[in-house]
Amino acid sequence: MQTSVLDSRYSWGRLALSLLIGLIGNVGMWVVIMVMPDIQAEFNLERAEASYPYVWTMVGFALGNYLIGLLVDRYGIVRVLSGMSLVMAAGFALAAMTPTFFIVSVLHLLIGLGTAASFGPLIADISLWFERRRGIAIAIIASANYLSGAFWPVVLSGHLASDGWRGVYMVLALIIAVSVPPLTLLLRRRLPLSEMSAAVAQGAAAGGIGGLSPRQIALILGVAGIACCVAMAMPQVHIVALCVDLGFGPAVGAEMLSLMLLGGVASRLISGLLADQLGGIPTLLIGSALQMLALFLYLPFDGLVSLYVVSTIFGLAQGGIVPSYAVIVRELMPAKEAGRWVGFVMMSTIVGMAFGGWLSGVIYDVSGSYQLAFWNGIVWNLGNIFIITYIFLSARRERQTVQA
Repeated sequence: MQTSVLDSRYSWGRLALSLLIGLIGNVGMWVVIMVMPDIQAEFNLERAEASYPYVWTMVGFALGNYLIGLLVDRYGIVRVLSGMSLVMAAGFALAAMTPTFFIVSVLHLLIGLGTAASFGPLIADISLWFERRRGIAIAIIASANYLSGAFWPVVLSGHLASDGWRGVYMVLALIIAVSVPPLTLLLRRRLPLSEMSAAVAQGAAAGGIGGLSPRQIALILGVAGIACCVAMAMPQVHIVALCVDLGFGPAVGAEMLSLMLLGGVASRLISGLLADQLGGIPTLLIGSALQMLALFLYLPFDGLVSLYVVSTIFGLAQGGIVPSYAVIVRELMPAKEAGRWVGFVMMSTIVGMAFGGWLSGVIYDVSGSYQLAFWNGIVWNLGNIFIITYIFLSARRERQTVQA
């Protein structure tokens, strides 16, 4: 009798390798936050204008999660991930050599596209290699994004102080170009057809929500993802700028961002364990409620120690939200379309991050502080909770109907 490759030693080894690739490849999402004050100062920009490179990065990241997911479903992870890592390296190098802010901003579209290959597509790929421990596996690979955000700002902060953001970008272009393509070659093994057929059958029997099609479910999850990540974007995108405004400096802001993201890693791992026990939908609802509570804590506190504490709490509260969406997709949708639908929902969450990052900058420019921006995030978060509650109740009714 042939032993299943799912949840096997190879699966865990593939997960570890993918985690390393994600740690490197996800730098594109976070370094732009780190260099935002330097870019603002060099080009003499308003805060909302200085957010444009981040917005372009997130646009590329959002589109890439969906479009690259389609390519991975057809061609596999190796060729797509290798090619997109070179696209990201080219984006960093060209941005470092460009004197015009508009072109610098648009080149972040390439950085975002390349970064996307190390997020949603890697999550979708890993989800195919696990069944019993899928929740924790997805949480671990999704943690690569936050580990990258915690690792690179600390590592690059000294280089940023000495050589500026352009020097940092040239270093990253070199690191990515020489490391990611060789590592992806170790992912050449494809899932056996027998395992894929079993996964397809399992997905077909999952039931869905109230007779809704995968496309309709994805659209609902996409709206929820936008709402939750508009809220999530305020602390993640603007914590460095907030620290600069308060006189603490960008290095302190980078440390707070790292603490926030390390807390997010712990949250993702805990949420993965919960998802294996409770399912993706209840886990997502719990995470959304905790994120809103954490956002409230930013309103009364602006001291140095208190911001360190609140940022850590925020990371611990919200880290499990995004991977929970991927778990839900794999629970409710066909395995053969994992790249497409995981990528689409991840794209929606990134759209929320991009819009939320830009909107928080606009609110700051209008009001002169981040207080209203935090309230804006709380309102969006509440909308997300309403949507997830609807999904939770609909899924429970569906299960009761099937059991009856």
